[in-house]
Amino acid sequence: MFRMKVYRIRGEMLVAVCDADIVGKVFREGDLKLEVKESFYGTEEFDEEEVKRALRNATIANITGSRAVDLAIKIGIIDKNRVLKIAGCPHAQMVVM
Repeated sequence: MFRMKVYRIRGEMLVAVCDADIVGKVFREGDLKLEVKESFYGTEEFDEEEVKRALRNATIANITGSRAVDLAIKIGIIDKNRVLKIAGCPHAQMVVM
């Protein structure tokens, strides 16, 4: 399962999605810090099909966790060579220009 929250701002659709089991965790590596906050990623859980649908419609996406990032790579919105790992936690962002 995934956590996901959709934001609609001035014609943009931002999708924040992460693996459900990492909500509340903090990943630190050097000067980098990645906080997986419930306030950003939401409280509702979604299955893979719902996440795929949202990511395909997103103009901006913030994707965190191994399953979420792998799903984004699988549907072709993230290049696997552009994934950042912070303390082993994959993180990627996408913007449609």
